[in-house]
Amino acid sequence: MPNDLPAVLHLSGVPNPKQKLFFAATARHIAYGGARGGGKSWAMRRKFVLLAFRYSGLNLLLLRRTLPELTENHVRPLQKELSGAAEYNQTRREFLFPNGSRIKLGYCDKETDVYQYQGQEYDVIGLEEATHFTEAQMQFLSTCNRSVRSDFSPRMYYTCNPGGVGHAWVKRLFIDRVYRNAECPDDYVFIPAKLSDNPVLMQNNPEYRKTLMNLPEPLRRAHLEGDWDVLMGQYFPEFSREKHTVAPYPIPGEWRRFRAMDWGYNDPCCVLWFAAAPDGRLTVYRELYVRKTLSSAIAREVVRLSDGERIAYTAASPDAWQQRGLGGIEGQTIAEVFQRNGVPLLPADNARIPGWQRVREALAPQSDGRPQIEIFSTCQNLIRTLPLLTFDRHTVEDVSDNCEDHAAEALRYGLMSRPRPAKPDPAAPPLCYDPLDRIRPSAAGYRSL
Repeated sequence: MPNDLPAVLHLSGVPNPKQKLFFAATARHIAYGGARGGGKSWAMRRKFVLLAFRYSGLNLLLLRRTLPELTENHVRPLQKELSGAAEYNQTRREFLFPNGSRIKLGYCDKETDVYQYQGQEYDVIGLEEATHFTEAQMQFLSTCNRSVRSDFSPRMYYTCNPGGVGHAWVKRLFIDRVYRNAECPDDYVFIPAKLSDNPVLMQNNPEYRKTLMNLPEPLRRAHLEGDWDVLMGQYFPEFSREKHTVAPYPIPGEWRRFRAMDWGYNDPCCVLWFAAAPDGRLTVYRELYVRKTLSSAIAREVVRLSDGERIAYTAASPDAWQQRGLGGIEGQTIAEVFQRNGVPLLPADNARIPGWQRVREALAPQSDGRPQIEIFSTCQNLIRTLPLLTFDRHTVEDVSDNCEDHAAEALRYGLMSRPRPAKPDPAAPPLCYDPLDRIRPSAAGYRSL
């Protein structure tokens, strides 16, 4: 901290190592947090004050979702910390610094409250508890984050915990690092912080850790461990990246391979590749996830990606047999287009609730503690979207239609194409199930091997 700052700022706290990383970061979008107790609010306030003193005439906007949150977390602490160092205008809710810099404090209680900042220009914008803001609010506010200065590039700061209405977009940008359109990966930096990274709180309030440990499992994982794969209303709380994802490894040649597809054109089309081990465990080892791509092009890509592999079958969503031209050729079904391009399809079992139960069973630990299914870490969209599925409000056993469920649907189709796992008989040879047996005519002496 510069030596010419008011003494009150030197006495207001020493940053921990994670907060120092937050202070030093200069990317376009910088997020800090994860678990509760990581010192997020203090870090956001301190960073804004440092910037205001460091750069003359800097315009900064610090936001919370509601006015009470803004008042308790920032207005009152800043009034105390900046007493004698900056002038507070209560009517305009802003701190004015001797060098012309300004920290404006605001809130966006309603979705449309962001429009009060339309046409305004801020060098720095901070979203405190960013997961409380919708993606549309964040996107609109980012249009106000601009500057003509030559000595400072515009940037946005975010503090956040898992959960909330903005969980999905924060997770996509900073945790999953999945980018769209002109979003650049180099513009996004995430600095994780847990309670253990905040020694001041650990020392002054050691009971706080016990409070977090006593929370129900989903909340404990989110608030104590900073686990972004859990959220309130989560359909598959069983899913854990630590337990269900693995680094890619060579699939043994004797393992049976098959595919499953959830067709989509305007919505994403997802194809998953599965491998079945002799003990019945499954591995999802590849995914294809595309949008607005012709069915013929998808089929050719499936063939290319499967080159050299022996694929037993491909189960596909029933809508692939509907008569329509979208994404294919007028007058032909999607299934016919795939057939012509070397990918014959089988209708998947589309029983939704039993299918989701099969997914839940596959994610659950088996007798040896391992789940029935594991997913290669390269299957990014399945890993990203599976923990975001939530319950339907009207059909409580089903997944909500508002979720991005295309990869999960393909997973469901793949699992429903297999027999239910049973306790293996050590004396019996492994069975290789083929769903084509369901439609083949029976023959004397025929047996599935």
